Amino acid sequence: MNVPEQLKYTDEHEWVQVTGDGVVRIGITDYAQSALGDVVFVQPPTVGETVKPGDSVGEVESTKSVSDIYAPLAGEVTAVNEVVVTAPETINSDPYGEGWLFELRLDDAAALEQLLDAAAYAEKISEA
Repeated sequence: MNVPEQLKYTDEHEWVQVTGDGVVRIGITDYAQSALGDVVFVQPPTVGETVKPGDSVGEVESTKSVSDIYAPLAGEVTAVNEVVVTAPETINSDPYGEGWLFELRLDDAAALEQLLDAAAYAEKISEA
């Protein structure tokens, strides 16, 4: 499984990338998209929505199941990736690039430190 070093991760198999100015980009991991199978529908959160960690903010539907997307951190949704809405299979082909889901302006950037680093996430999925 591909686990990029520069990202942070959640127990719910989401990745978080710091883009600057207190904003992060969020998507699902290579492990998650592989487990889901072919992604056929994405319901992202709404721009302007305020979320708390653990909130269900959208869904990813595959040929196998429907999975909730959870907010890994608190903040305001500032952007959604329209590419995955119109071409959900992008999540399968490029989960860490064009397959990102949404961006969030953080309430507290220090909360990033509570997320898993690449080594901890790799260990978690190796035990699954």
